[in-house]
Amino acid sequence: MTTHVTIIGAGLGGLTLARVLHVHGITSTVYEAEASPTARAQGGLLDIHDYNGQLALQEADLMTEFHSLVLAGRQATRVLERDGTVLFEQDDDGTGGRPEVQRGELRQILLDSLPADTVRWGHKVSGVRALGEGRHEVTFADGTTIVTNLLVGADGAWSRVRPLLTDVIPEYTGTSFIETYVYDADTRHPDTAKAVGGGMMLAPEPGKGIQAHRERGDTLHAYVALTEAQEWFAAIDFGAADAAAARVAREFQGWAPELTMLITGTDTPPVLRPLHALQTGHRWERVPGVTLLGDAAHLSIPNGEGANLAMLDGAELGQALAAHPGDTEAALTTYEQAMFPRSAEAASDGIELHEFLFGDTAPHGLVAAFIEGGEAS
Repeated sequence: MTTHVTIIGAGLGGLTLARVLHVHGITSTVYEAEASPTARAQGGLLDIHDYNGQLALQEADLMTEFHSLVLAGRQATRVLERDGTVLFEQDDDGTGGRPEVQRGELRQILLDSLPADTVRWGHKVSGVRALGEGRHEVTFADGTTIVTNLLVGADGAWSRVRPLLTDVIPEYTGTSFIETYVYDADTRHPDTAKAVGGGMMLAPEPGKGIQAHRERGDTLHAYVALTEAQEWFAAIDFGAADAAAARVAREFQGWAPELTMLITGTDTPPVLRPLHALQTGHRWERVPGVTLLGDAAHLSIPNGEGANLAMLDGAELGQALAAHPGDTEAALTTYEQAMFPRSAEAASDGIELHEFLFGDTAPHGLVAAFIEGGEAS
């Protein structure tokens, strides 16, 4: 079986690429390891920026659908001290360029915009190999294979396609998040709901922090950050949810109870999310017939840009392919020449934000940065 554009990974970046190709009349097939669109939760809120993510959605001709997903008020931001004192607050007046949407809902509008047979679910890649002349063979876990003239790795941090281009692998950043959810917070935990406010709440301190976002209704989605070695987290049995939450909460003794409730009051088992990143500014030499986008290309410390960059990558790659019919290498060169510096700049910004959040000056350095910048990131 031979296909033209083969995309590995049905995340936001891969689906944006498929959609932009479809808009330009170019067929593609997306192979996704998950069994279905609902196989797992798709994460929480995303702020979609007017300088990258929204540009991608415009190219995908999906802005009307996007606007229907926006949750009003969620751009509000506040920074708290460990005792709950509000150090900085910015309301959402509806004019900001980073409206918030649910990741799963955004993914669904992309899926709905594609021909029904575009995404092939339950196709986990077990290997890839070059066949020469820009052609590649992809082998799936069930033993089936496909051969493609253009292979795009949109398969995230641990990409199976990346080794075709570079031997660089993600490294642990030294910090991990523990993800929790609190439901019906306004009724069951009103003090915590008040502390979080209407949008995003950050309570950072050197080496640790609690941050949360209000999702639809009164659901609070939290990420608890700790700067510890991976061995430290390995000593915690996250399969024992209550014990794990209690162990993490011990690192926040003396903090306001309305903040620690985001740990001890979780309605879902706490999930460990180690933060990994690729070397900032890394790039590869042009290899015929293959490229990467999103985290597969430039995984970095979370700073609100990851999904936006993946979508812009997908849109610009799709545009480049449409602009260079019959000359795939020219299209890939054009795409990569723009993607490399853009992603390097975003990664550097992420490192700076990480320092504001968990470095020696937290939380006051973060507040100063917000005030100086004129708007919250």
